[in-house]
Amino acid sequence: MRDKYLFTLFFVSLAADLALAAPSLGWSAIPAALAGWYAADLASGLVHMTMDYNPCRPGTGLRDLYFWDGPRDSAEFQVKQDEVYARISRFERVVYDFKKHHPFPDLLGRHNFLHLMKGPTFVVVLPISLALNAVFLALRPPGWLLVGVVVTLLGAAMSQAFHGALHRDDVGRTLRLLRRLRLVMSRSAHQAHHDSLTQDFAVVNGWSNPLVNLCASVLLRSGALSKEGLEPA
Repeated sequence: MRDKYLFTLFFVSLAADLALAAPSLGWSAIPAALAGWYAADLASGLVHMTMDYNPCRPGTGLRDLYFWDGPRDSAEFQVKQDEVYARISRFERVVYDFKKHHPFPDLLGRHNFLHLMKGPTFVVVLPISLALNAVFLALRPPGWLLVGVVVTLLGAAMSQAFHGALHRDDVGRTLRLLRRLRLVMSRSAHQAHHDSLTQDFAVVNGWSNPLVNLCASVLLRSGALSKEGLEPA
């Protein structure tokens, strides 16, 4: 029930921005929406890159889970996982989930769209959206700017859901159409990330990957990112 209320609040927050934009909307809203979609993709790529290389805290037991040799649907593994998760923070769990996703990519595809939206929406995007409601109400920016912000927030909220869809086949006709229009990324395009783990981190549409790849290359060469962070220590 709590999730339902929070999702409702999020979509009402976006609708309030669009209502504020409606009186001044024009053709400029189209490039603004495309720019917002690019910004959402860029955010997904930078977050993905950061989480992939952010090292896990040693001594938590995450390495034992990551390299577990037996069946992961066993009671023994579940007990061990519960013990480890109880001693790490929510942020550490998110970091580990990004790393676990590499050897077990299909795990992400098992979750439905709304389940994967919960983390980005409730923790990050909803508070930002509510704060911007107050700012926009006071400043009354042009409609095209509001449209760009709404599209950015919506894309960011759905980024992990799009990521999950890249690891399953039953995505539905709407998502298949968006892929044909190049508005969201295809499975084959995302595979380049899993093949190297050094490029193509964006998961919404991939438009920003050239820029994100440049950032990753510079950070890896400078030592700011280390490949040792890809797996729990």
